[in-house]
Amino acid sequence: MAKRKTRTTRPRKKRQPSAPQLFLRAARRWVVRGVLGVAVLVLVLIGLGTVINPWTTPYMFSESRRLGGVSYDWVSIDAVAPAMARSVVAAEDANFCNHWGFDVQAIREAIEDGGNRGASTISQQTVKNVYLWHGRNYTRKALEALMTPLMELMWSKRRIVEVYLNIAEFDEGVFGVKAAADHYFGVTPDRLSDLQAARLAAILPDPKGRSASRPSDFVRKRTRAILSGAATISKDGRSDCFES
Repeated sequence: MAKRKTRTTRPRKKRQPSAPQLFLRAARRWVVRGVLGVAVLVLVLIGLGTVINPWTTPYMFSESRRLGGVSYDWVSIDAVAPAMARSVVAAEDANFCNHWGFDVQAIREAIEDGGNRGASTISQQTVKNVYLWHGRNYTRKALEALMTPLMELMWSKRRIVEVYLNIAEFDEGVFGVKAAADHYFGVTPDRLSDLQAARLAAILPDPKGRSASRPSDFVRKRTRAILSGAATISKDGRSDCFES
């Protein structure tokens, strides 16, 4: 009886990836590493911000170079008149204590109004001023949208207001409530009256075009509205998150 021949199968050689495939794999790895690196950096920076006071900001630095120096001196929120914090919240973000970084209702109203008014919260403005740059572009807005909830998660509301008060621009080259109180009224921030605090808050959207010591009719009208708003948020509890 004839023996059957057994066929021996040779193992198939693994197909080597082509050069373009190797390039794409390497590129994907570097993209993933880059995204993770940026995420870690953002977390570290925001985490440090809970305890380390910013000595400058990107915008402050650029203005200092342009002007040859700026007025800026950090002050604890404990050394600022409570009316000042209430005034900026009433003026810029009345629902500050009730949102997680974005005021959805204000955004809807701004859209319905055709985008003629801003809807940025104090949290968004703090992120932009401390960590990012000024200007309208999608990259900055995307980073702001990612970083704002992280700041709200890691910082207290009181800390956000404290940093905002210290980095806000109140006149050309004048940054922070301490420099502003001295610049406009010749007082320390703990001595600001309710009226003076409201005046400072009234000029925030346009610090180079408005004056707290020489208020226009518009600033006077805006000041009265802020005084009323500050009293309202104090009465209805919308200032509790940064005053307690």
